[in-house]
Amino acid sequence: MKQGLLALVLHAHLPFVRHPEYPDFMEEDWLFEAIGETYIPLVQMMDRLVNERVPFEFTMSLTPPLCEMLADPMLMERYQRRLARSIELAEKEIVRNVNAPEQRGLAEYYRARFVEEMQVFEQVCQRNLLGAFRRFQDTGVLEIITCGATHGFLPLMQNETAVRAQIQVAVKNYEKHFGRGPRGIWLPECGYYPGVDRWLKEAGIQFFLVETHAILHASTRPQRGAFAPLITPTGVAAFGRDVESSRQVWSADEGYPGDGCYRDFYRDIGFDLDLDTIGPYIHPDGIRVHTGIKYHAITGKGVEHKQYYDRTRAVEKAAEHAGNFLYNRQAQMDHLSDLMGGRPPLVVAPYDAELFGHWWYEGPQFLEFLIRKIAFDQEAVRLVTPITYLAEHPVNQVATPALSSWGAGGYSEYWLEGSNAWIYRHLHMAADRMCELAQRFPDASEADGLLLRALNQAARELLLAQSSDWAFIMTTDTTVEYAVGRTRNHVMRFTRLYEEILGNRIDEAHLKECEWLDTIFQEIDYTVYGHRAANDQAMQAG
Repeated sequence: MKQGLLALVLHAHLPFVRHPEYPDFMEEDWLFEAIGETYIPLVQMMDRLVNERVPFEFTMSLTPPLCEMLADPMLMERYQRRLARSIELAEKEIVRNVNAPEQRGLAEYYRARFVEEMQVFEQVCQRNLLGAFRRFQDTGVLEIITCGATHGFLPLMQNETAVRAQIQVAVKNYEKHFGRGPRGIWLPECGYYPGVDRWLKEAGIQFFLVETHAILHASTRPQRGAFAPLITPTGVAAFGRDVESSRQVWSADEGYPGDGCYRDFYRDIGFDLDLDTIGPYIHPDGIRVHTGIKYHAITGKGVEHKQYYDRTRAVEKAAEHAGNFLYNRQAQMDHLSDLMGGRPPLVVAPYDAELFGHWWYEGPQFLEFLIRKIAFDQEAVRLVTPITYLAEHPVNQVATPALSSWGAGGYSEYWLEGSNAWIYRHLHMAADRMCELAQRFPDASEADGLLLRALNQAARELLLAQSSDWAFIMTTDTTVEYAVGRTRNHVMRFTRLYEEILGNRIDEAHLKECEWLDTIFQEIDYTVYGHRAANDQAMQAG
């Protein structure tokens, strides 16, 4: 069987959610759940593989907002406090289910899991998850890539300086956390438009990820389809997603996570138990939330009576699915090899990292089984990173990928439809105004004190308003009120700062409040919006 290459890419991202004004804020749980169910299990997985000298390498984006939250002392203290409550709740569940052996066994499993999670966080990671991931990068088994500064959707920005700023701020933040520049980038929502690669090149980025049709509909027909990268005219490599490997994991109908053996994400004791019992462990206002203690398996669609979750059986199923995934990649690569002109086919399999563990509880076990099987059970598939591929195959076809995104439709409409279209006129105006401020005050320094702080804070507010997560949430119709509020608040804070700066009447009390609320990017330099080449190109395009 001929050999092919598999590039696993995990996209770890969450919007910047930090609310010091509240002692307990529900949306902060997005981060805490991802830490316990995805990030810590991935750290444990890599530790085991490295310690047992299992050969592997894969790629993972850690977006700037996620990095800033993982490095935030307040959020880490809140995570640790939440985890302690989870341990307490699991202990109470053991007592409550004394006469229900299946549930008691699961409660004991969760208590052990939560205690282990605390030990990993405190002792292995030293309360520093970014440091743990950096250690794996320094070891050479993990390639950490960046993203847009706040996951802003670049194809809909219009202002080229704002696009460039998203990239430049992200690179500077990456350097702060990882001690060197990033070699790759996950374009937010895989949103690409011809020309954005010039800002990637300027920032030292060597490769980026795109949807399949960005490669297939490129300016020149790709000779090797989506199974080899294209090199853009600026010299940056574009790697396209493989449809088949993605479908096996992502598809609601065909994907592995829907198997009836796996843990049901939606059945949680936070919703099942009476309020008197669960009250102390949900939101203080009585809003029911996920606690992480889930007793049931998926069982089947529309099945009212869910079977209890069997952890041993679920892990065995994950091993079976890892074997099936590998078998399918072997067959795929064997078929493709004769069509590649002597070059091994490359299958790029990108996924949201939070799928593994948070949404698909057994996902980290699936990944570890897959990595071990690739290392020891066969020779037809080899794990690589895009950087490894480019080092081994430096000569590639030159072409410009097509405008594209991932998500429904594949051409940006998920971030521009009826529920969220209203935000863009405000974002466009704010971006233009930020450029105006940077040009009017090109060299504010520490000596300018209040002015410098206000200009930097205005840049933070603009970046936070541009987060694609808010438009995404509006489309999915989930926590819409929160997404709308975040967009409006950041735009309003920016607008007030803009007017106060121009009017030479900066309200320091208001500025301090903004700095307290929105602490992201303490290293930011507002002059990134004064880049005249980008402004000139934006004006010419207009």
